[in-house]
Amino acid sequence: MPTWHTGKLLVAMPVLDDPAFARSVVLLIDHDEDGALGIVLNRASEVPVSEATDALIDLIPAPGVLFGGGPVEPNALVAIGHALDGIGQVDTTIVKGLRLVDLDQDPVIAGVELSQVRLFAGYAGWAPGQLEHEVWHGAWAVVDIEPSDVFTPDPEDLWREVLARQPGRVRLLADYPVDVTLN
Repeated sequence: MPTWHTGKLLVAMPVLDDPAFARSVVLLIDHDEDGALGIVLNRASEVPVSEATDALIDLIPAPGVLFGGGPVEPNALVAIGHALDGIGQVDTTIVKGLRLVDLDQDPVIAGVELSQVRLFAGYAGWAPGQLEHEVWHGAWAVVDIEPSDVFTPDPEDLWREVLARQPGRVRLLADYPVDVTLN
């Protein structure tokens, strides 16, 4: 029986050479027998959030830009919020404190108080069994999330930071060079 990883982070290992995922950190929003869906947390774009939507603009933390959530449906917006309290009318909690946010609904009316929201263009998706296969072959490390990972003001350093806090040998990869030939 497979292990489902909803609410965990996938950290791309150096062997993963797909440019869409190299040195990426992915929050798994859903993972079950039907496949997996996640968002890449560390791909800040140059596009200000205000160019995509005015919804919840006051809750967008620095750097205030859209993030590339993954290669699937790059025109779709996915919003992740940090909820201060309440589960709301529809529970969309991913892990404690983190939830999907409906940009068409006022979260206060829905019974949720948010402290911050990050917007992602697109998402990452895996067919049934595909992610399990990739994890088994060492393409991804599956690790626990810290809510601050989603809202880091320094997304370029997130891959290194997440690896550096891991136990054992995987933490050594935090200092793995981008180009080993220059080492």
